[in-house]
Amino acid sequence: MEIQEINRNIYDIKNKDEYDYKIKKGLTHEIIEEISKQKKDPEWMREFRLKALDVYNKLELPTWGPDLSELNMEEIATYVRPKTGLSNSWEDVPEDIKSTFDKLGIPEAEKTSLAGVGAQYDSEVVYHSMKEELIKQGVIYTDMETAVREYPELVKTHFMKCVPVNDHKFVALHGAVWSGGSFVYVPKGVKVDIPLQSYFRLNSPESGQFEHTLIIVDEEASLHFIEGCSAPKYNKVNLHAGCVELYVKDNAYLRYSTIENWSKNMLNLNTKKAIVGKNAKMEWVSGSFGSKISMLYPMSILNGDGAKTEYTGISFAGGGQNLDNGFKVIHNSANTSSVVNAKSISKNGGKCTYRGLVRINENAKNSKSSVSCESLMLDDVSISDTIPTNDIRTDEVEFSHEAKIGKISEKTIFYLMSRGLSEEDAKAMIVRGFASPIAKELPVEYAVEMNNLINLELDQP
Repeated sequence: MEIQEINRNIYDIKNKDEYDYKIKKGLTHEIIEEISKQKKDPEWMREFRLKALDVYNKLELPTWGPDLSELNMEEIATYVRPKTGLSNSWEDVPEDIKSTFDKLGIPEAEKTSLAGVGAQYDSEVVYHSMKEELIKQGVIYTDMETAVREYPELVKTHFMKCVPVNDHKFVALHGAVWSGGSFVYVPKGVKVDIPLQSYFRLNSPESGQFEHTLIIVDEEASLHFIEGCSAPKYNKVNLHAGCVELYVKDNAYLRYSTIENWSKNMLNLNTKKAIVGKNAKMEWVSGSFGSKISMLYPMSILNGDGAKTEYTGISFAGGGQNLDNGFKVIHNSANTSSVVNAKSISKNGGKCTYRGLVRINENAKNSKSSVSCESLMLDDVSISDTIPTNDIRTDEVEFSHEAKIGKISEKTIFYLMSRGLSEEDAKAMIVRGFASPIAKELPVEYAVEMNNLINLELDQP
């Protein structure tokens, strides 16, 4: 299926599709064996991949949500190794790759506001660095392949335990073909005051990106981790099926912020989960832009008494986009709390769906949950749906759910135009105001990026 061309500014930078190695298209045991060989996997990981492929072949595609029938794994290359190895010096990264990340603002962000950076290009991390003071405190921040080799027990204890392989078909796919991603371990009591960031860039057409992010924040430690994603526009389908596993131990704190800005030929079928311990807190801040189809539902599992989670997210769907996003939370202990604030914007026939789950189990007495979903449609042809599932299994809780869906106000536009604004500027001001609670939760440079993405979407005909 051909995709209509659009102007996406710096995000549509395309480098020549040059690579050191690209696996043949398709999904067979022989291909998985070859990926494992190329990755120099230990035996336990090779066996894990092959078992995951068997699970993938047994599971069906989702029968709800967006239509995924155009996805043909026979047309997707699941592993692409760029023409460079891993470097901890930015100057050693090849010029074409370095130029792409420079234009996306990654090195500058590292200089001004980040404690560590990882940059992935296609299937491999090409650059990684971390400030010396964090190394001295025992913080581990590296690519997943290095973690598998150098911290095998820590990885084996946690790898795909938060997100088990049989969760759904695309998790099983991920388990079979995963490559790249980030590993973070913050030791007990260590407070990482400056964010760490990983950025994932898919350049090769008709390929997939399957990075694995595994973060462990030990007891009484804290971290803010930022993830960014983008890809140039091609006229055939690309696939993103990454996996994020977050472990927030007792009395720890983790904020995970992400801006996903894929191109409009991308199927974004990502999976993210967190397990939250006693009196720990997990915060999610999420922006979803770009992809043709998105099915993304971050999840917090509140296992410890007094565990807390907050989710703040926004989606923007233009013409030809179907963004089916949401949040899931499971209250497994007493005195736990969750706050969900989800917003969506749709225009030119785009479709946004909030699909959420709140489950408060019998033993989660004195727990609290508040869910707010707001949808803004900029015209008469766009679609917005809210599909909540609220499963409350005890009476001793406080729970509220609020959903608002509406068109942009003609009266407000008329008022702003009467004050001298053009119709386009008036609409843009209303949209930015609607999105401002999300932007306020992001570091300044990422709030600027989010506003730029909103402006890009508003400018599309």
